[in-house]
Amino acid sequence: MHEAVEQLARRIRCHALQMTHAANSSHIGTCLSMADLLAVLYGSILRVDPDRPDWPDRDRFVLSKGHGAAAVYAVLAELGFFPVERLRTYCQDGSTLAGHVVSRGVPGVEVSTGALGHGLPIGCGLALAAKRNESQHRVFVMLSDGECDEGSTWEAALFAPHHQLDNLIAIIDYNKLQSFGSVHDVLNLEPLAEKWSAFGWAVREVGGHVHQDLLDTLADVPFKPGKPSVLIAHTIKGKGVSFMEGLIEWHYKSPNTTQLAEALAQLGGANR
Repeated sequence: MHEAVEQLARRIRCHALQMTHAANSSHIGTCLSMADLLAVLYGSILRVDPDRPDWPDRDRFVLSKGHGAAAVYAVLAELGFFPVERLRTYCQDGSTLAGHVVSRGVPGVEVSTGALGHGLPIGCGLALAAKRNESQHRVFVMLSDGECDEGSTWEAALFAPHHQLDNLIAIIDYNKLQSFGSVHDVLNLEPLAEKWSAFGWAVREVGGHVHQDLLDTLADVPFKPGKPSVLIAHTIKGKGVSFMEGLIEWHYKSPNTTQLAEALAQLGGANR
């Protein structure tokens, strides 16, 4: 299983690089920072069925940081929700694979997201509905650290513990960079874990690129019965490509042909 997750993460990265290069439309830095989180979730944690994307008992995954769409499309294609070849249409005219994640026409995507700060409120609604319907599925929401600047995120953070939504799991991709600078300089979030804890969440912190730690932690949700769970995953923007790691320019910039070749070589070659 561990090797399978490693390979899935590698393929997500390769797909995202190829997609953003071909489209010349990018949020490649965030796609690379979240690739390991997605590989662990879809490779081992989420209860989903590619042959039945609307299976009522499936876990729900909401990508609140909708600009990481390329990585989500990549993992869904790898799992068989739709053909891998469809990834080539990413951000092309007429394609359903838009640059911010969309649910219409894309099996496996639960909700469309784009403007930041919407995913956790949606997740709260899905989790509350599951509770009231006595359904056993869980709701996972992946947020960016920049989204923790948004008031709507903290309104949802108040709402979930009040309703004892222990079927709700928030995962923060904490790569410390947002669109125009470091999170610390734009709006400091620290002490982040203490803030979530004060709002009534059960909090864990983990290295966001350490697969075994992610597997062990996410297999233990809910972290505390009766409380929503939040996992603060410490990651590196651009992880896996040496000339992208930790650099703000790769928030928007797309790799050119030379950079794509170098990046794929560092990752061990293109997927196919």
